[in-house]
Amino acid sequence: MSSSALVLPAPAKLNLFLHIVGRREDGYHQLQTVFQFLDFGDELTFKQHDQLLLECDLPELVNDDNLILKAARLLQTHSGCVKGARIKLVKRLPMGGGVGGGSSDAATALHGLNILWGLGLSDDTLAELGLMLGADVPVFVRGHAAFAEGVGEKLTPVTPEEYWYLVLKPDCHVNTTEMFRHQELTRDSRPIKVCAALNGLYGNELANDFQPLVRRLYPEVDKCLMLLDNSGNSSMGQAMMSGSGACVFVPFASREQAETTLAGIDSEVDGFVARGVNTSPLHNSISQLQSCVN
Repeated sequence: MSSSALVLPAPAKLNLFLHIVGRREDGYHQLQTVFQFLDFGDELTFKQHDQLLLECDLPELVNDDNLILKAARLLQTHSGCVKGARIKLVKRLPMGGGVGGGSSDAATALHGLNILWGLGLSDDTLAELGLMLGADVPVFVRGHAAFAEGVGEKLTPVTPEEYWYLVLKPDCHVNTTEMFRHQELTRDSRPIKVCAALNGLYGNELANDFQPLVRRLYPEVDKCLMLLDNSGNSSMGQAMMSGSGACVFVPFASREQAETTLAGIDSEVDGFVARGVNTSPLHNSISQLQSCVN
């Protein structure tokens, strides 16, 4: 890798549904969900450096708990690499929003440093390392929309419709750990098959098991869900929450419909429009980089 900067995206994801089908003896929950990427997200820039440094437009994110630094150190430990890097994060995704910002940043860090340091590690190896950082990291590492089971690590590639999505970010932070521990959380949804998940997306049987609880506890989430459900009849389905919240979304057939709906929503609510994509923008960028090298 030359001394020039390597710039890679860290895309958002949506959970097109999320069912909790059980709980393991170790306390971890058994999930079923479909992950799809968005063509919108954070951006990471990597440069060679003698130390490991992280910069961000939000200084409060530069700390030892940041998953980017954890990913970098994990990669150093696994590979024995003693090189450093200067990493710059441009943060666009809402923190604690259920759209995978931290996990996506970690996956992009693993891929970016694997390239920068010339390690040559496979996606399988990077996904195994990613799982040590969080259950959602492997799907970002592998870069394809997936039906996920287990704690989220058992991935089957799928190709759901690539709709346009209007995503709203309620003015609140939902604590994922607290939601998983809450006594009122549904933990016994009926397991489904992959084909049923794809054929029934946005059907009555597919939902987000966190959503009823979160909208009771967080009025801001409830407000955004009602805004989307009452915004007109041009959407392709009902509004749903992603992950454990707080972001909510609704699908549209066209960008124009989604943007028109966003323009008519309360200006005090933050939101954006993005395309759902089954191949991660991160992997598209890596493929383009490899084609240029070859």
